[in-house]
Amino acid sequence: MARRSPGSGKDEDFTFVSPMVKYLLFFFNTLFWVISMVMVGIGVYARLLKHAEAAMACLAVDPALLLIGVGILMFLITFCGCIGSLRENICLLQTFSICLTLVFLLQLAVGIVGFIFSDKARGKVSEIISNAIEHYRDDLDLQNLIDFGQKEFSCCGGISYKDWSQNMYFNCSSENRSQERCSVPYSCCLHDEHEAVINTLCGQGMQELDYLEAGEFIHTNGCIDKLVNWLHSNLFLLGGVALGLAIPQLVGILLSQILINQIRDQIKLQSYNQQHKTDPWY
Repeated sequence: MARRSPGSGKDEDFTFVSPMVKYLLFFFNTLFWVISMVMVGIGVYARLLKHAEAAMACLAVDPALLLIGVGILMFLITFCGCIGSLRENICLLQTFSICLTLVFLLQLAVGIVGFIFSDKARGKVSEIISNAIEHYRDDLDLQNLIDFGQKEFSCCGGISYKDWSQNMYFNCSSENRSQERCSVPYSCCLHDEHEAVINTLCGQGMQELDYLEAGEFIHTNGCIDKLVNWLHSNLFLLGGVALGLAIPQLVGILLSQILINQIRDQIKLQSYNQQHKTDPWY
């Protein structure tokens, strides 16, 4: 990939550094640099918009803070790639390559651990869904997410529709004075495709019915089994998504290593030229 300036026969015009590799790596990093800034902006906006106590109660990490953290990490890594490729700086390029390799290996390790300990992962999912049900009315975004999941997977609750008794508003205890006592959210209901107006009270008193009776009005199966079955039936799709995330990382690592080797060869050439400038045969 070496080049020589047209019309010049001097070795000083020769370079091992390929402009195509250099600027391809630069634009590659610039794209993800912009994406990282957008991620940080969205995370900061979401964090300032609300305190997200309900999200923190259901998840180990606040999604807004997670988005900010990933965005900042991505920003720093791509910054090294951008400046390193533009300035032909080996130190920055090596930092970029090492960080990208570590991120790729970490993703690979998480995938392997998740596959090996799938039973524990199922237990963690059950815990998250139970906490989400408990805090259903505490956060509007969480409520919309649960409703979307129950509609999409045609399910209700974690293991069954009676899991909604874990929520203080839907609890069936005699102490509960809520109008939603022993009910389930409307997203559990069986809806007619031609229904013009959605009846949001269709889940009233469903927990007091047995499975057969409730099954005529709502989805009685829990979302955990439906989610696991969906994951099993969409392994190729998930594999494609994982591959789509891995390919840009591998391309970045490959381009940075090629550019590093080219820069090193160029440095050796310049050192050789400096040593032989006094040679009359040079």
